[in-house]
Amino acid sequence: MSTRSAAAAASLLALGSALALTGCSFSLPGTPPADASGAVDFEGVQSATVQIESVGTFVSPEEGGYEAAGRGSGFVISPDGLVVTNNHVVAGAGTLKVWLGGDTAKTLNAKVLGSSECMDLAVIQLQQGEYPYFDWREGEIETATDVYAAGFPLGDPTFTETKGIVSKSSTTGETPWASIDSVIEHDARIRPGNSGGPLVDSAGRVLGVNYAGNDLYDTNLAIHRDQVLAVLDDLEQGVDHDSIGVNAEALTDDEGNGLGVWASSVVAGSPADAAGIQPGDLITRMAGVTLATDGTMSDYCDVLRTQGSDATIDVEVFRPSEGVYYDGQVNGTPLEAVQQIAQGGSTADGDYTTITDDNDIIQVEVPSSWSDVDGAPFTDGSGAQWAAIVASPDVNAFNTGWSTPGVVIAASQDAVATSTVEGLMQPSIDFLNSQGCTAEGVEDYADGYHTGRYEIFDGCGGVGAKYVTLAALADDGSYVITVNVQANTDADLAAIDRIVGSFIAAF
Repeated sequence: MSTRSAAAAASLLALGSALALTGCSFSLPGTPPADASGAVDFEGVQSATVQIESVGTFVSPEEGGYEAAGRGSGFVISPDGLVVTNNHVVAGAGTLKVWLGGDTAKTLNAKVLGSSECMDLAVIQLQQGEYPYFDWREGEIETATDVYAAGFPLGDPTFTETKGIVSKSSTTGETPWASIDSVIEHDARIRPGNSGGPLVDSAGRVLGVNYAGNDLYDTNLAIHRDQVLAVLDDLEQGVDHDSIGVNAEALTDDEGNGLGVWASSVVAGSPADAAGIQPGDLITRMAGVTLATDGTMSDYCDVLRTQGSDATIDVEVFRPSEGVYYDGQVNGTPLEAVQQIAQGGSTADGDYTTITDDNDIIQVEVPSSWSDVDGAPFTDGSGAQWAAIVASPDVNAFNTGWSTPGVVIAASQDAVATSTVEGLMQPSIDFLNSQGCTAEGVEDYADGYHTGRYEIFDGCGGVGAKYVTLAALADDGSYVITVNVQANTDADLAAIDRIVGSFIAAF
């Protein structure tokens, strides 16, 4: 956890985003469709398009928790009733109700087969029956192709179809709701409630799955056919893809700073549910990676694609309803509370406090018991100026022996031109090797603000102390920073995690 995370938590009720999710809206029923069977043509588009109502408990970052019926769209892709829609339309729903073609007189039951958070896709199975269905467009999808967005926007049961053209046949889909290699940008207007509906050509063939739009720029996005088909077989077979069971949205504050990935709902029995993640939680870090740094799902999905959805993944969560941070693992150790945040971001239980150096350049969270602080700057042998801070229960004992925990952090703009990460680490590594410490190997480090390397040492000084040495370059290239932390107890080990997750410098 970090000061960045604490500040993020305080900003949750002041959120804004230009690109609007076209997901769930609320409404009353409406009109029926025409009967059709087999693969539909353009005249039959309505007959194979569905409206989906997801009933369950959802938590909005703006409005809090509510039990409600959110509505989106979808479309049938097989005569036995397989339906494609968006993950955010159905994830975490307690029940699903489906109306085919706007026929509100007949409510169909459905169940979720498979889903992907990162691609914002899901496949659901309708109750037994014969259904009209769509075929996929074959061949290239070209710019300026006439397209039509079909669905049930604004929760209205009246079928709607809007016309436009493909403005970009393939572009990246890094949005707050998905991380997709290829999406179609078009100007067939979509609205909340259109999520999961088909984007079709003039023959009624599907080009993509609508999922987001921006009214200001008249930009509408559909998940590219090729991306859907690449995972469709898995989803139909009940195999989730890049998914731990979260109805996920990357959040930013008013200044555009990433806050984390918000869970508006959680799928029962999923890895996220087993880990203890709840609707309304903000996932701030996974596998040591700070999430949503750019306001998109990219960081989150990169972790899932690298680690695999079945892997044991460290996770840090903030629960605004309690003002509590949790640490744990997906597919591993369930979440446990590690810190309570009071209003304004200070520690309510007094376990941690934020400290700065004498020039207010370095900021870091340390245990409140590490109240002996030295924030004086220094000049190294090459003449480079360094901001620095030392904190410990007893700085003198920390500096002269191995029985007292503490931290030393130093940052410099002057040393950027003359230093390397490896060079900055080497003096500490040489010293620790001379003190009988056991090295565990150098690892890469990245937290969304810095990139560098670190190494953990155990059994130091003959008293079993654990030591972490880290060096990194700010991602904007403005400064280098070193962090050295010693732990002597289990509580000190938790302090290492907090320190490494919270340090920052501002020159």
